[in-house]
Amino acid sequence: MSYRWSFFSLRLPTRLGMRGLPNCQLSCCVNTLLQTFSATWELADLLVKWEAAAGSGNVPLQLKRVLVAMRGDPSHPAPHRDFLNCLDRNCIRLGIQHDADEVFLSILNLMQQQMDDKDLSLEIQNMYKISVETYLQCLRCNSIQTQNSYLLSLPLHIKEDHNSLEDCMTSFFEHQELTDINCCFCPKCETKRPSRQGVRLRVLPHILCIYLKRFRNMRGSTRKLDCSVTFPETFDFSEIPKEAFSADFTQSDCRYTLYAVVVHSGNSVCGHYTAYVRDRVNKHWHYADDSHVQQASWEEVQKTYGGHGRGTAYMLMYRRNTKEEFSG
Repeated sequence: MSYRWSFFSLRLPTRLGMRGLPNCQLSCCVNTLLQTFSATWELADLLVKWEAAAGSGNVPLQLKRVLVAMRGDPSHPAPHRDFLNCLDRNCIRLGIQHDADEVFLSILNLMQQQMDDKDLSLEIQNMYKISVETYLQCLRCNSIQTQNSYLLSLPLHIKEDHNSLEDCMTSFFEHQELTDINCCFCPKCETKRPSRQGVRLRVLPHILCIYLKRFRNMRGSTRKLDCSVTFPETFDFSEIPKEAFSADFTQSDCRYTLYAVVVHSGNSVCGHYTAYVRDRVNKHWHYADDSHVQQASWEEVQKTYGGHGRGTAYMLMYRRNTKEEFSG
C-alpha cells in the first residue's frame, strides 16, 4: 500500500491505493491504462517473476519497472517517462491522442512479442484471453461451419439511447441473418446461400476487459455517443442467454467483480482519459486524473454511465471471483 500527501495538508499522509502520474506530452491515455494495470495485481506479480535482459525498447521490461515503482515509496517518482519513451519507439507516439482500447491491445501484443520467457508471456495473455467460437449456419441445408479464435477485449455495440451492460452483452451474442448480397458460400451446397452467423463463448478469462464502442463513423466523420450505459459492480455470466455459450463451455465460476473503469471526457476530436480503480485490500474506490489522486465512491463511478458533458465509461475491467469470494 502506498501513501500520498494530502493536497490540503502537508503533515498528514492519506492512505490511497493509487499513485498519480504526471501528464507528459498528452500521456493521459497511457497514464490511465497504467492505473488499471497496477490494479491488476496478478499482472504485476507475473512480471516480477520475469528475469529480463536490459533493453530500453522492451515494453514488458519497462512496464515491470513502472508497476514495481507504483507499489513502492511515493517519494521516488514512478519511471513512467521511460515507459512512454519505450512506447514511442514501438510506434505508440508521444504527443498524439490515442484510443485507450487500441493502446491496451498494443501493449498486450508487445508483451507477447518481446518477452523471452514464452511460457510466462502466454500465462499473461491467457489471463485476458476470451476464447470464442464463431459459427456460420447455412439456412438451406443447416450445415454449420465453426472456427475457434480469441479476443483480448470484448467490444460491445451500444444504442443511441439507454443501454445496460446485460443488454449489450446479449446483443453481442445474438446471431445475424446474412441474406441477398451478404449470402455466404456453403461447402455442402457448393454455392452461396442465406446464412446465420454468430459468436459463442468457449472460455471466460480471469480478467475480463469490456470495451464500449462509443465512437461511431457517420457520414464521413466520427462522433462520440454520450448515451447511458449502466453496469453493475458484480456481473454473473450465467444469467445471460444460454445461446451465448458453446457446447464445450464447462466453467462453473462465471461471476465477476468490477475493479477498474477507464473514463473518457470530451469528444472524438479532443478528449481526456481518467480512471477509477478499486483497492485490493479495503475495496474502496479511488480516482486518478493524471497526477491528481483522490478517494471516490461507487456513486461517483456510477456517474460515468453517460450523459452530455460528463465523463463516460469507455473500458470496464472485471475480475473473476474466486470460489472463496463467490461462496462468501
